[in-house]
Amino acid sequence: MPTLKEISGRPEILAPGHRMCAGCGAPVVVRQIMKALREDEHVVVGNATGCLEVSTTIYPFTSWRCSWIHNAFENAAATLSGVEAAYRSLKRQGKVKAEFKFIAFGGDGGTYDIGLQSLSGAMERGHKMVYVCYDNGAYMNTGIQRSSATPLGADTTTSPVGKVIPGKTRPRKDLTEIMAAHNIPYVAQVAPSHWNDLVTKVRKALDADGPAFINALAPCPRGWRYDSADTIEMCRLAVETCFWPLYEVVDGKVKVTVKPREKKPVRAFLEAQGRFKHLFEPQNERIIDEIQAIVDAKWANLLARSEQA
Repeated sequence: MPTLKEISGRPEILAPGHRMCAGCGAPVVVRQIMKALREDEHVVVGNATGCLEVSTTIYPFTSWRCSWIHNAFENAAATLSGVEAAYRSLKRQGKVKAEFKFIAFGGDGGTYDIGLQSLSGAMERGHKMVYVCYDNGAYMNTGIQRSSATPLGADTTTSPVGKVIPGKTRPRKDLTEIMAAHNIPYVAQVAPSHWNDLVTKVRKALDADGPAFINALAPCPRGWRYDSADTIEMCRLAVETCFWPLYEVVDGKVKVTVKPREKKPVRAFLEAQGRFKHLFEPQNERIIDEIQAIVDAKWANLLARSEQA
């Protein structure tokens, strides 16, 4: 496991001065992920349309100090898989000597939803690349519309709280488990509050002999409605309540990598965000119990599978 001193001295591939919102979790996730690269490694980044793409590459400027490709919302994984295939061909021909890694970034809209077919295809074909989803739980770039990553009960512009519905009526999709079902070498869930866990997992993903998937929690102050200074605290609460468990799946074997000393009730995570404010009204508190039941069942399942492994 790398030390803080070691990773803090590594180059910044995502330069400062970008226009991501104050407190946005996405650039924190990106910076930590890039710290897992070794000094002798080059990287090609593919970036799906979204907050990260539009805010780091406002023409004619870019914050990316590496090879970087943007194309449509739905096909970042397909594009980067093509680049990886071309690299392998050039390497065999002796035309490229340097070592390259390939990392795709997409938000939950471009990963859970619009880009799922592209991602699934790239993973199934076995391309040696890492796909990172920065999960902020909605289509934040276009107006905070709900995605399939949006939690049950969340207030968004397309699942608005009112007399008809009390926020999103369906639980969130478990994309991490969907990716694990592809039987790829490495899958992990991370949060920037636990930087050493994150960097260690990304290094494993980069070293995997085949495709890897990282699901990273990336809180959004605007969409979640909390003070922008509290982003890391939001991540800690998500981990400590087991709303966002930290685990990895290595060649099909599950390992829980962080176990909270004291598992907090999910209310602690929900009450810190304005998007769940309505759940604390008497007529909606049943939804908190439903969310807690989902969290408890998921956590128990992960622990059981981790112990078996």
